[in-house]
Amino acid sequence: MIARELLDTAAIPGGGELRLFRRELKGADEYSIMLGRIELMNSRLSGSEEALATLTCAGLQVKNPRLLIGGYGMGFTLRAALSVLPPQANVEVAELIPAIVDWARGPMADLSQDCLADSRVTMTIGDVCDLIHSADRDYDAILLDVDNGPDGLTHEANDRLYSMAGLAKAKKALRSKGILAIWSSEGDSRFTSRLHKSGFAVDVKTVAARSSGKGAKHTIWLATKR
Repeated sequence: MIARELLDTAAIPGGGELRLFRRELKGADEYSIMLGRIELMNSRLSGSEEALATLTCAGLQVKNPRLLIGGYGMGFTLRAALSVLPPQANVEVAELIPAIVDWARGPMADLSQDCLADSRVTMTIGDVCDLIHSADRDYDAILLDVDNGPDGLTHEANDRLYSMAGLAKAKKALRSKGILAIWSSEGDSRFTSRLHKSGFAVDVKTVAARSSGKGAKHTIWLATKR
């Protein structure tokens, strides 16, 4: 087994610690971000995070949309969105943990591909919940990849994103026919039902973890404001 190198650690607000690892694999660097024994992100598994962006953008019905992305991660969702959005689009990224952005500009700069310097991008260090709760028909799409699913795994306060009250706030933050898109490592029929009860039109997609279409399958909810 190829040994991993621990590059850095970062405290999670409210408790817990993230660890950034690197190892050389087949002549290239592989990065992973761990929470305890749980691997939250891996640089070889970008397919479903990219699909979160491309599926959402494909459903938008406005010329120059405004998007809010909750969780920068390794930047796969942001880069995929920028690749299909028009020049006048606006993408706000909310990242709770400052070290994630430092890693993107530092040891993982080869992954970020200068996406944070794109003129369409605004980076906010803070809780995406706060941005959603203060918004009123501000966004054409809200994309959430802040946990391994609709629960507060990395940050317990994230539970307020997925409750009925949280979904009502997200709906209020969206413009007409806006899309709430949520990434998950697996499906959750109860959450699908909650989205329906919140008044969204719901499309549940199963996508591959890898860009090649291979590997584990992940879930994306595309919930459109009626």
